[in-house]
Amino acid sequence: MAEISAKLVKELRDKTGAGMMDCKKALTETKGDAEKAIEWLRQKGIASAEKKSGRTAAEGAIGSYIHTGARVGVLVEVNCETDFVARGEIFQDLIRNVAMQIAACPSVDYVSTEDIPSEVSDREKQIEMGRDDLAGKKEEMKEKIVAGRIGKRLKEMALMDQPYIKDSTITVAELVKQVAGKVGENIQVRRFVRFNLGEGIEVEKMDFAAEVAAMQAS
Repeated sequence: MAEISAKLVKELRDKTGAGMMDCKKALTETKGDAEKAIEWLRQKGIASAEKKSGRTAAEGAIGSYIHTGARVGVLVEVNCETDFVARGEIFQDLIRNVAMQIAACPSVDYVSTEDIPSEVSDREKQIEMGRDDLAGKKEEMKEKIVAGRIGKRLKEMALMDQPYIKDSTITVAELVKQVAGKVGENIQVRRFVRFNLGEGIEVEKMDFAAEVAAMQAS
C-alpha cells in the first residue's frame, strides 16, 4: 500500500474541502490514488446528504446574480436547516454558483424533472411521436424511442440535472449534495426566476423602405 503522507492528505483536502481525517481515510481506502479518493469522498458526501434529505429545510437565503452587461439577472432561493449555516461562506458560495448556473442555462425552467407539469411532458411526447424518423416503426419500438428522447429533453429543462459549469464531471444535484455533506444539513434549491432584459416587450418594427418613405413625407 502506498504511504499516505501528510502532503497527500493536504492536497486532497485543498481539492475537496473535506476534513483531514476524511481525506486520510479516503486515501487509505483507495490505496493512495488521489482521483479515486475524490470519487470516494464524493460518494460519501452524497450518502451523507441523502440521509439528511428528509429533514425540514426552512432556513436559507435568497441570492442573486447579474451577468456582465446587466442584460440577464437571476434570483434563487436555497434552503437549509439553520440560520447559522445559511450565513456561512460555504452556503453563500453555493447560492452564488447556483444563480450563475441558472444564468448560463437559458433552456432551464424548472428545479428538477419532478417539477415539470404533465402537460409539458405530454406536449413533448406529441412532438416526438410525430417525428418523421419514427414512421413505419412498430408501436412498441416507437414508445421506447420516444420515452428515451423525452427523458433527455426533460433533463435539459431541469436545473439539478445540468452539468455544473465549474466542474462538468458533476451535476448541480451532486454539487448541492456535496455541500450538504460538508455543512451537515439538508440543502434544497427551492425556486428561481430568470430575468432577460426586454423580454415580453413588443417592439414595433419598420422596414427600411417604409422608414425612408416616412422621413421624406415628414
